[in-house]
Amino acid sequence: MNWFENQDQEGNKEQTGKKREEQKQNEKCEETKQQKGTAKKPFSCLSCGKKFPKRSSFKIHMRTHTGEKPFSCETCGKSFGYKSSYKLHRSIHAGEKPFSCETCGKRFPHKQSLASHMTTHTGEKPFSCETCGKGFTAKWRLKIHMSMHTGEKPFSCRNCGKSFRLKSFLKNHMRIHTGEKPFSCVTCGKGFTAKWRLKIHMSMHTGEKPFLCRNCGKSFCLKSFLKDHMRIHTGEKPFSCLTCGKSFRLKADLKVHMKIHTSEKPFSCDTCGKSFKRKDYLACHRTTHTDQKAFSCVTCGKSFRRKDYLVLHMRIHTGEKPFLCLTCEKGFRHESHLKFHMRTHTGEKPFSCVTCGKIFRHESNLKKHMRTHTGEKPFLCLTCGKSYSDRRCHVRTHTARKPFTCLSCGKGFRSKSELILHMTTHTGEKPFKCETCAKCFPLSVPLCAARGPADDSVEDG
Repeated sequence: MNWFENQDQEGNKEQTGKKREEQKQNEKCEETKQQKGTAKKPFSCLSCGKKFPKRSSFKIHMRTHTGEKPFSCETCGKSFGYKSSYKLHRSIHAGEKPFSCETCGKRFPHKQSLASHMTTHTGEKPFSCETCGKGFTAKWRLKIHMSMHTGEKPFSCRNCGKSFRLKSFLKNHMRIHTGEKPFSCVTCGKGFTAKWRLKIHMSMHTGEKPFLCRNCGKSFCLKSFLKDHMRIHTGEKPFSCLTCGKSFRLKADLKVHMKIHTSEKPFSCDTCGKSFKRKDYLACHRTTHTDQKAFSCVTCGKSFRRKDYLVLHMRIHTGEKPFLCLTCEKGFRHESHLKFHMRTHTGEKPFSCVTCGKIFRHESNLKKHMRTHTGEKPFLCLTCGKSYSDRRCHVRTHTARKPFTCLSCGKGFRSKSELILHMTTHTGEKPFKCETCAKCFPLSVPLCAARGPADDSVEDG
């Protein structure tokens, strides 16, 4: 080994030694920083483990666990855990609204209220759900939404054990046990547990319903009610059952549906002991013991046990048909009628006869068809004493009533099927073809000598 090679080796060793020293110094610096960071936050919460640099910060944090609210409003008595929240609340009583919207001029008492309002103009939804990608205008709305994915309900009621996703939900719930109704109507003095309930009540006095549906003209006192209503027109059903996959327009409907899987029926009748999934179902059932029909139609005087039955009935007088078909724009009074109608577009026939395989669009048609196999004739005619499988058609033979009228010639018919058959005389339509002889017919294929009884397995009875 010459002198130059020896110098290179010594130089490499020197560089390696320097690198090791630098690494050791860096590790010491990191340890020092960690120690300093720990020393900077000497106050540790025994409940959640969170650390704080100052005693005052630690003391404020502890209020989240103790529920202490030392700042009380002299005007309304409402208490707050933080001084900043108290100051914001005081501005409501003072009528101060220093923050103004540059677009519409509306004023707000808090800066964050203005920021939330601005999203109505910009359409901005900066807070996105990482699970499903849905956007929200406010962080607290995202927080509520996230609990739908996680199922987390950390706030529990000490009285009944019911759990809630948000502390505010628990606070509202507690008023059921305490009987507290802090929101009072200035007109009649009636108290309410929640501000939104008071707002709904106030619309009864003022008649104010500022949120208008552009599709059907119906008005609502709350924006959330309009949002729920719009799903009738759009067909949106965002609330899905995790067990069977069935979707619903309203969260309340999903909640009721879930009891089908759990068999939960918490509402019992004091008279007969029968149980129900919903409180309003129980209230309706109780009227069967009293024959009470508290909801009367102001137009014709007909009475109903339930308010929703009266609402549906009123559409007969008003002509309102809020359920629109997105394909042909035909309107319906009931959602179930729209659901049945949609099958005329989709061709769906979900009800099948287990005996012959014939399929139907409606369950009622399948039920009638089944009587052709069983021979059942449950309807007894009081006029002639004969029994029939279909009550309505036979009764018309005695009354001479013909409610189904041809729009072309004005001729009347006792049943819808007779009218449909008659209409083919005007249209010449013969949509049913015999597979054996190729002859066409206006209704389902009749007996054909060449092939025997017609195969009407796809005809809707």
